[in-house]
Amino acid sequence: MKLFSRKSNVPDDRSIMEKAWDLQHRLEARQNRVGKGKYGRVLKMARKPTNEEYSKTSKITGAGILLVGGLGFLIFLLSTVIAPYVAGLIGW
Repeated sequence: MKLFSRKSNVPDDRSIMEKAWDLQHRLEARQNRVGKGKYGRVLKMARKPTNEEYSKTSKITGAGILLVGGLGFLIFLLSTVIAPYVAGLIGW
């Protein structure tokens, strides 16, 4: 069985081991270049958060979600319940 190479329609006669080693070398080269791009400094400084940091972030995020959801619910109530009531009072 002959497979085609990635770059052209020419059959690739290499063995499966040669292809695996080639892939391994390309992946390692890509991994070595990770810290050299635009975001390399950020990636080098990044670390796993502590349990306390994760807990605080989760609580703040949850409070934000509840606040935005509550505000949306209030707008929904205003438009479906209160607005028709007020419109009926003023004669619309």
